[in-house]
Amino acid sequence: MKRKIIVNDLMQKNYFYYLTEQMGKNFHSDFKPQLTPKEMLELGVFGGKYMTDCKSEFPKDWFTKAKLCETHHDANLNYFKVNASKSLSYWKAKDWIYFEDPRGWFQWYCRYYMGRRCNDDERQIKRWKQMKRHVIQLQKNCLKGDYSCRPKQRQALLHWAIDSRKL
Repeated sequence: MKRKIIVNDLMQKNYFYYLTEQMGKNFHSDFKPQLTPKEMLELGVFGGKYMTDCKSEFPKDWFTKAKLCETHHDANLNYFKVNASKSLSYWKAKDWIYFEDPRGWFQWYCRYYMGRRCNDDERQIKRWKQMKRHVIQLQKNCLKGDYSCRPKQRQALLHWAIDSRKL
């Protein structure tokens, strides 16, 4: 079932990887995202700018209702209408970028969801699990369903495939 994916976009030229698992299946037992990449894009994440030049790598239906902006980051496209993103240069300075996924965690998640498995999986899943602290803060400080409470944290959780609308 191994399928080769070739990537040619603004950040990667002639990069390739293999899909070794079925899409959306066989995730690591510690990794239980609540949102698919498609659902995240439809809700509004990363100011709509994140995936604008690499659509051909992923299923077309992920982008049918995606909230995207070809020219710039637009926080109004985010579900909670706030900017909860750090710049790519910030992520690079923190050494959070794996060379195979130059766009960061969401690119890794999209590829993982598609069926790619790589050497960075364990680190990325560990980083995802660390977002639990934000879930706990929302549960501790906000009434369930009060979207006006900590909207940046709620948006950040959406960026990590955690459905903060249910908190």
